[in-house]
Amino acid sequence: MEYQSTSLITFLYKWRKPLIILPLVSAIAAAILSGPSFITPKYQSYVTVYATTTNSISKAVLPQTGFADEDVLEFGDEERAEQLLQILNTDEIRDSIVAKYNLMEHYDIDPESPYKQTELRETFSDNVEFRRTEFSSVEISVLDEDPQMAADIANDISRLLNKVKNRIQRERAYLALQIVENSYKQIRTEERLLEDALRKLRVEKGVHDYEAQAAVYSEQIAMATVELGPDHSRTRALRESLDTIAKYGGRYVDMREELQLLKEEEIKIKTKLDQARVDYNQSLPASFEINSAYPAEKKTYPIRSLIVLISMMGTFIATLVIILAVSAYMDVRKKVS
Repeated sequence: MEYQSTSLITFLYKWRKPLIILPLVSAIAAAILSGPSFITPKYQSYVTVYATTTNSISKAVLPQTGFADEDVLEFGDEERAEQLLQILNTDEIRDSIVAKYNLMEHYDIDPESPYKQTELRETFSDNVEFRRTEFSSVEISVLDEDPQMAADIANDISRLLNKVKNRIQRERAYLALQIVENSYKQIRTEERLLEDALRKLRVEKGVHDYEAQAAVYSEQIAMATVELGPDHSRTRALRESLDTIAKYGGRYVDMREELQLLKEEEIKIKTKLDQARVDYNQSLPASFEINSAYPAEKKTYPIRSLIVLISMMGTFIATLVIILAVSAYMDVRKKVS
């Protein structure tokens, strides 16, 4: 082992000049080539947002029955963070940013290229990144040659996130509002038909309160029968009135009870209608913004020290391998000759 270590040290010392000079030359070249004259530096800005746990403003702020009220101030949910990521990756957000900042020109993409949209999407993906953090927040990071533009794009994406999600929810809220409004109109129409039918029975047949009227007429018939006799005209008139009430009373009671049930159902639907109108006309932010983006003072890319270090290590290893290969080849030739 000691002999092998000595041989290795002797070997490295023998070839010390190329093993030192070539990595140094490589490091100098890497430092020059990674400078701003060859690689345009990029600056990175961040926006961190938390997803809200409330989608319906009516459920958050209006009295509810049947389930617990939602906390409008609560935030931070893994599932909703994933939903935010899906929204952030939509074409609507990307196209809005591309149009506002003219990124086709900013990224130096040839507008006549047949693959310009593909190049634009790839360049956009390289410079704009969305990720979920370990704390269930969502981080929006933007790289750009202009630090102010990087910050502006990150902040605009955060604003567009709320705009797009609210638009999606508003479209769904509109459909829900239409359904509930139609149900409310239908039940009000049924109520009016029943009210008209009951009014007709009251006016034409004299049926106002079947149970009370039947009891009164029965009592009056009994008294008239005792006082005037069963065949007296008043007794017969009272019997006819009771027969009329009995004939239409069942129908009256059924319609009255049905109307009562409709009134109760109307109250429930009216509550849902009020909630649907609130959801359609009002909106809540889709996220809580923890911090806004600001122009970076130091460049993020390229990392020159890392480039120089990798270049030195790569050159040293490559030089060592070549020297070992050449030495092995020379040793084989000596043995053969």
